[in-house]
Amino acid sequence: MPETTSSSTSADNAIDSSSTPTETTLLTLIKSTTPPCWLNPLLFNGHLQTFYTALKSTDIPITYKRRTFSSNNALYPGTFAVDFVSHTPTSSSSSDPDPSLPSRTSYYSDEEFEKLGGEDDEKPMLILLHGLSGGSHEIYLRHVLRPLCLDPKEGEEKWEACVVNARGCSMSEITSGVLYNARSTWDVRQIVEWIREKWPKRKLFGVGFSLGANILVNYIGEEGAKCELDAAVVVSNPWNLDVSNLSLQRSFMGKNIYSPAMGTSMRELFETQTEEDNRHHEQIMKYNPDIDEAKVRSIKYLHEFDRYVQCPTWGWPTEGAYYRDASSIDAIYDIRIPVLAIHAEDDPIACDAAAPYVEVQQNENVVLCSTTLGGHLSWFEIGGERWFSRVAEGFLRKMTTEVDLDALKNSRTSGTQEGSVLHAKKKPVYHGVAKKLQNPEPHS
Repeated sequence: MPETTSSSTSADNAIDSSSTPTETTLLTLIKSTTPPCWLNPLLFNGHLQTFYTALKSTDIPITYKRRTFSSNNALYPGTFAVDFVSHTPTSSSSSDPDPSLPSRTSYYSDEEFEKLGGEDDEKPMLILLHGLSGGSHEIYLRHVLRPLCLDPKEGEEKWEACVVNARGCSMSEITSGVLYNARSTWDVRQIVEWIREKWPKRKLFGVGFSLGANILVNYIGEEGAKCELDAAVVVSNPWNLDVSNLSLQRSFMGKNIYSPAMGTSMRELFETQTEEDNRHHEQIMKYNPDIDEAKVRSIKYLHEFDRYVQCPTWGWPTEGAYYRDASSIDAIYDIRIPVLAIHAEDDPIACDAAAPYVEVQQNENVVLCSTTLGGHLSWFEIGGERWFSRVAEGFLRKMTTEVDLDALKNSRTSGTQEGSVLHAKKKPVYHGVAKKLQNPEPHS
């Protein structure tokens, strides 16, 4: 990895633009930016860490401006909402909130949207994907945004950022008859391409959380060497969904706490979009004639939602087939950009058995940072800060200021970097992102 280093030994000094570029590895770079992990000793296991998310109330006043995009995917048309971090809060997002939107969120006017920065804008930008049934309002997401977009270091410009809300999430409407699944990569692909076209000089970084991390890894693997992101961070990715599902069903806490909580949230999300007085109800049910609404209303566990809603909606025969097909673990082999994956061994949802310890050894573009404690999207330190946000911040700052991203991109697009998937010439090549559920052939 091409890196620009300063002759000074002080990490606080600015990078010397005259420095001679040196080579380093992604692993070495991440080790240099990752702070020690000292978590709150009172939260001494993954359950306590995860539960504390609901108990610890932290106000991080990120303000968003929402824009609704029309999908350019012919198979999955409709709209989806993208929330852009706003650096200029307006009265409409504070004193006169819109009840149809999350707090501190207002719509862009057409005029405001047209006035967004021009093509010469070089500010780095984050593109974030939230977890299951979440949205831009999630506090774990705001912990990553705060040091870069709200409270940057002295002399540093605020980063730009946007959150791609999954369809139906964060108080957005379903207009296509479908929600989203663990390999719904089309909306994030459209936004990345749109941002790259609008701001060609910006450095773009992806950040995914939980199910959003799974989607992001699938997207990066599908894009391969042509991925428009410069690097990415994924946090608490379930990786192997079949293994994670079985872990939930076979543990007391998983079966009685986590799976019911997630299953209920997804059932309520679906019901919100399909209430009898909802103008989209007829469209949604027409698009999904195989959904049995009586069974949906009886859903208790997450795997039941996937069985009764996701499978008939998308075409998988069973939830097991869905999990195996939508898992992101094999996408690792096709990744060609730097990816930092943060994982806790005691994560009760994205279980340790599903973590890609062996897979990442086959691709030097991916580094798995694993801790013994941390829970799911938690890693609470004394005082309530989250350790993973400091890890993400350090990595992203390093990639922005000290890594020659242009040289890195040229190496993967010119063919000089084949990744590190180990295979000999003239042998079959393993494609990690090849999926079993195939889109229908277009009619001639």
